[in-house]
Amino acid sequence: MRKKFNHFTVLFAALVMIFSSPIFAAGESDFPPSYYDIVAMFLIAIIIIGFTAIVYYEGRKGVAEEEEVLVKQPSAFAKFRRIITKTTPVETEHELLLNHDYDGIKELDSQIPPWFLWLFYITIFFSIVYMLDYHVFNSSPLQDEEYQLQVKQAEVERAALVNSGAFLNEESVTLLTDATAIDAGKQIFVANCVACHAADGGGLVGPNLTDDYWIHGGGIKNIFKTIKYGVTAKGMIAWQSQLNPKQMQDVASYIITLHGTTPAVPKQPEGTIWKESDSTAVASN
Repeated sequence: MRKKFNHFTVLFAALVMIFSSPIFAAGESDFPPSYYDIVAMFLIAIIIIGFTAIVYYEGRKGVAEEEEVLVKQPSAFAKFRRIITKTTPVETEHELLLNHDYDGIKELDSQIPPWFLWLFYITIFFSIVYMLDYHVFNSSPLQDEEYQLQVKQAEVERAALVNSGAFLNEESVTLLTDATAIDAGKQIFVANCVACHAADGGGLVGPNLTDDYWIHGGGIKNIFKTIKYGVTAKGMIAWQSQLNPKQMQDVASYIITLHGTTPAVPKQPEGTIWKESDSTAVASN
């Protein structure tokens, strides 16, 4: 291709030189000097256009030939598919024909695809490993044993949730009387509540927590509810965003222990007298 291209270029340049030389020679005395410049530019333009055309068409021919070669060669995916399937080309299927003919339907003696054989071998290997793991060495638990382990784990997690108070609300909360819970509630009260209710519960901005009068109701359920949702109209925030249910139960139980005590500077009674019903549940833990 390159040789043909070179020959064509030399021939084209020679023809241009042959036909252009008489023009320059004959026109030296007949035409003005500017005429020669125009002719020279015209010839240069022809040479450039011709050279560009040659390069373009010769290049297109080479690309076409390369594309034709690529089309004939199978792609990488086609080669991979042939390896894993061991498919027989249509041109050689006659070599695999068996002497069976069912109403014009013929049978080929084709090989089993390698991918199917590999899958079969993998299942055999997996079954051996499974038997050794579960039934010989007992390294992994069987289904029943695994179920029992999960049940025990669920019981541990549920106990942790119960201890954290995740299931507590204003309807299920109960009064705690053990010293650990009361002490924990006192620490929460001192850290968060003394600014409004005083350290001894006598009341400052907030109401007195030691008398029989309650604005939003007394008892563990009402106190828990008031702590949880707050009283935003009077400046008490909803503590559910800062305390978990167990902590609110502890502090509510501690507040009930303040009932009947004598604060240093008790605030005047607010609300109405509250009497605990006999049906109130009391928890020891």
